[in-house]
Amino acid sequence: MMKAQTSVDIHELFAQRRSPRSLDESANVSNEDVVAILEAARWAPSANNIQPWRFLVGRRGDAEFKSILDALVPFNQSWAYRAALLVAVGGESIREDGNPNPTYMYDCGLAVAQLTLESHHRGFVAHQMAGFDADKAGALFQGQRPVIIVAIGKQAAADQLEGQTYDREIATRERKALSEIVLNALPL
Repeated sequence: MMKAQTSVDIHELFAQRRSPRSLDESANVSNEDVVAILEAARWAPSANNIQPWRFLVGRRGDAEFKSILDALVPFNQSWAYRAALLVAVGGESIREDGNPNPTYMYDCGLAVAQLTLESHHRGFVAHQMAGFDADKAGALFQGQRPVIIVAIGKQAAADQLEGQTYDREIATRERKALSEIVLNALPL
């Protein structure tokens, strides 16, 4: 894995994290690792401790995996079928009192970030996908709104991919410079 080129040293989990599409179709995730990955997500910060995230976990070969895979757009289906796990993330956009929850997507994002980092900590990779059919993904949940789908597995060689997917897999990791995203002078 290529390490991110950062302006100062950061924790290895962040520097090494990547969202590859090249996954090892023979790799599995143990029950203990699945629970730990979900447990990390469970302990994410949450506005008013509402914890609006809901997860549907599919293991390659089971009905949930097939349902989640079917909800993805064809481009994502073309590589995500190799994942050991597909995790559909839904969010409760309405609070128990009937009022809108304006922060549910932010909270779900925090939970997915922690799920991602725990996956990487355990030797797996995680790739988040917004490319899914909203109606099909919505049918996976009971009242929650689909937010994202995450593929989790072991990284494989990029040469199993083709075309644009391969090109994106081997591309150099890039991010905007801090000077482009920090609106005031950096405190150096």
